[in-house]
Amino acid sequence: MSEKLSYEEFVKKAIVSLRKEGYKGVHTVYSGFNDAFKKYFDDDPVKVTNRLAQEGKITVRPVKGGVMLYLPDDTPASRDRGDDALEKMGL
Repeated sequence: MSEKLSYEEFVKKAIVSLRKEGYKGVHTVYSGFNDAFKKYFDDDPVKVTNRLAQEGKITVRPVKGGVMLYLPDDTPASRDRGDDALEKMGL
């Protein structure tokens, strides 16, 4: 049997392999990432992905139903909700 991937290798491979065509990130719940991570490592994916994000190795963005994981170079620019509200108000 081949050697196990490191946390970082697994997460980066999952982001590239599990994302849907046209998307740069992967939803941790809907893609099956969380379940696959738990089966492979028997560890908490939230703790590990948050640590990798703090180290700058991935980007984590909260979304409905979980979070999206991105490679740093593929992270979409975030918009400020306040700016969005002002724009809608015409201000």
